[in-house]
Amino acid sequence: MFRSLRALPVFAMAVLFSSFSYAADYEHATPVRLSPIHLTPDANSAKLGVADAGHELVVLETSGDWLHVQAKISEEKLITGWVPGKAIVGASTPQGDQILFGEAADSEEQASQRHGRRGAAQDALFLYYSVYQVFPNSPLAAEAAYRAADIRWQLEKVDVMARPSAKEQDAYLRQGMDEQYMKEVMKKFPGTKWADLAAFHLIDNKLCGEWLAASKCPTKEAEVYEKYANDRPQSPTAPEALYRAAWRHSALIEIYKTETQPKKSAEAKEKAIADAQKIVTQYAQSGWVTRARDLLFLVQQGIPTYGVGESGSSSGGGPVP
Repeated sequence: MFRSLRALPVFAMAVLFSSFSYAADYEHATPVRLSPIHLTPDANSAKLGVADAGHELVVLETSGDWLHVQAKISEEKLITGWVPGKAIVGASTPQGDQILFGEAADSEEQASQRHGRRGAAQDALFLYYSVYQVFPNSPLAAEAAYRAADIRWQLEKVDVMARPSAKEQDAYLRQGMDEQYMKEVMKKFPGTKWADLAAFHLIDNKLCGEWLAASKCPTKEAEVYEKYANDRPQSPTAPEALYRAAWRHSALIEIYKTETQPKKSAEAKEKAIADAQKIVTQYAQSGWVTRARDLLFLVQQGIPTYGVGESGSSSGGGPVP
């Protein structure tokens, strides 16, 4: 998760994810650094605007080291002008996909640092998506599309979870993260781990804001996580999904007791053990095995995992460790 970042402005996202449908016959490109847009192919000519790293350009013609481009700077503003070609990577650039991906990865690393470069997360988002846009047949396209969607999701989640509606018990009562770009990854790259990871993100929008110490939310959430793990057993996040399901079942052991439903409490214990044991046996190399063993110990020893020292409320579906 990126630190101290706000969601991108709506118009900026529209710029990033726009396409030039009328320019299909022209080469598409993107800057790897801020690139001034000039009136003529001359650094001394009037500056019409600036193209940010990762923003899509349509190359209309070239003149020496200059490129005549069209760039959509905002929702309403399309600039046609000249940019220096030295910082522009296009479809014809040798290893251009690797160059853009590397630049995006560097920006993402900067964004993860406490005192990283300002705007690095936005640059990473734009640059990753440009790999997918400019080089759709690249071996890096699927990962790049996912990483762009992931950064966007994280930035938007910070904003969504800061709103009062984030504490609503039912997920449909709050505004969730925009699923469009995760679903785009799933549609364009089915059967890949990137599609699996994108599908895992979508679960966020199905989680309750507050459990209110009632069985309704953890029961539903456990089912969602179990379905994901069953539908996508090869996913890198399948063991995590199983753990989160197991933990919810372990919470239900105590919650059902408060609801005077001893039979369901016993069933929840069985389900918690089954899901945790499945991690141990089927995902032995996963980093979730140790947490699964810990949960198994607590459940089998009858040690509550929920309700002790908790208010009964939850953020993002429950106080999952």
